[in-house]
Amino acid sequence: MTHEPAADPTVSTAFRSGLDVVRSVEPRIADAIGAEIEDQRASLKLIASENYASPAVLLAMGNWLSDKYAEGTVGRRFYAGCRNVDTVESIAAEHARELFGAQHAYVQPHSGIDANLVAFWAVLAQRVESPALERAGARQVNDLSEEDWATLRRELGNQRMLGMSLDAGGHLTHGFRPNISGKMFEQRSYGTDPETGLVDYDAVRAAAREFRPLILIAGYSAYPRLINFRIMREIADEVGATLMVDMAHFAGLVAGKVLTGDLDPVPHAQIVTTTTHKSLRGPRGGMVLCDDSLADQVDRGCPMVLGGPLPHVMAAKAVALAEARQPAFQGYAQRVVDNARALAEGLLRRGARLVTGGTDNHLALIDVSGYGLTGRQAEGALLDAGIVTNRNAVPRDPNGAWYTSGIRVGTPALTTRGLDTAGMDEVAELIDTVLSRTTPGTAKNGKASKATYRLEEGVADQVSKRAADLLAKHPLYPGIDLS
Repeated sequence: MTHEPAADPTVSTAFRSGLDVVRSVEPRIADAIGAEIEDQRASLKLIASENYASPAVLLAMGNWLSDKYAEGTVGRRFYAGCRNVDTVESIAAEHARELFGAQHAYVQPHSGIDANLVAFWAVLAQRVESPALERAGARQVNDLSEEDWATLRRELGNQRMLGMSLDAGGHLTHGFRPNISGKMFEQRSYGTDPETGLVDYDAVRAAAREFRPLILIAGYSAYPRLINFRIMREIADEVGATLMVDMAHFAGLVAGKVLTGDLDPVPHAQIVTTTTHKSLRGPRGGMVLCDDSLADQVDRGCPMVLGGPLPHVMAAKAVALAEARQPAFQGYAQRVVDNARALAEGLLRRGARLVTGGTDNHLALIDVSGYGLTGRQAEGALLDAGIVTNRNAVPRDPNGAWYTSGIRVGTPALTTRGLDTAGMDEVAELIDTVLSRTTPGTAKNGKASKATYRLEEGVADQVSKRAADLLAKHPLYPGIDLS
């Protein structure tokens, strides 16, 4: 594992001792934890949003910082006894600011959706609430009359958001109805060019001019190319919108200086959100970066949106951010992109159909309709063969968001394990072998099924063995022996 130094026996002892403590209380949980590492060791993990955190990050989460309530911010807590939490949060925020070149960092969000909610409400507080308070001559919302408060509530619930459509690669939290963001905002989407599959900035500009959103969101979870954030900021400024970028997927590429200049969102967006567990390779959690104009509003994330912070997870974030500031992380980030291109090229050579014809980042999107399959069928067949992916909609997907026509594949996790471009070409061969030898199943009424499939006999075992041979050259957590 590329971010684990020598197989230090103390690391193995620490994890084994920890599991022994858990087993003394609830052995089934200890068994499940042990089984999980074995499953991950045996699988080709290609889920673009997953990675492997270092032992240092994992250990930083399992401690008594978990026992502390720490609502508020550094130096301004609603609970006493938070001196050590203040230290942890300060260090994590310092690393985040230095790593990304941000004016302000807020490391409390528990997840990506929490980070996005903090960002939404920070913008609403700045752009809608603050002017209303000023008009009423009030210092805070509790000082408003019932009439002024009712007016403000209507204004807060009557704002607009423009973001990338789901089938083009956007995310559910960018204003779509099943998510709370879609219930907060009136939302419209911009898509991609039907011919190239790329973002059409002229079309985004036209949509923004017509819709006049309060927030313009850039960022994606399944778009295999890059975004010019300078142009997106120009569009936002032209229509008086705040530019928000959700870089949850590609934060590691920004931290690793693979994405710079116009491709780095931090210098261009007023507010940027991210998770910390994808390409950034940290603990499961979220984070908000912003310019100084939004810092006060962002710091009110708790109690505005969040419950009590998770100090133990903030400690792990600090460790992961410290790791990402080391020179080796830049090499890792570049290898992630190199591996994604190699995987995409390997799939294309074998006849696979890719959305946009390739990738510029850490992921690729396979249109599996070229194999006669739905995304759900392809996902299941690959899993049977030990290849872990997730189904994903493709632009203008005829199968919708449940069955889908796509499979999303990403390289952060396998790059962490040490696979190189030659290894990725072998992975492409394994994927193609499975998909080309899978056929749709039939439903009970005899018609074609979108869910069931038939993988040719022996293929799963054959591919699983080849995958195991490949993974044996790149052991996962080699310093941890739980036997």
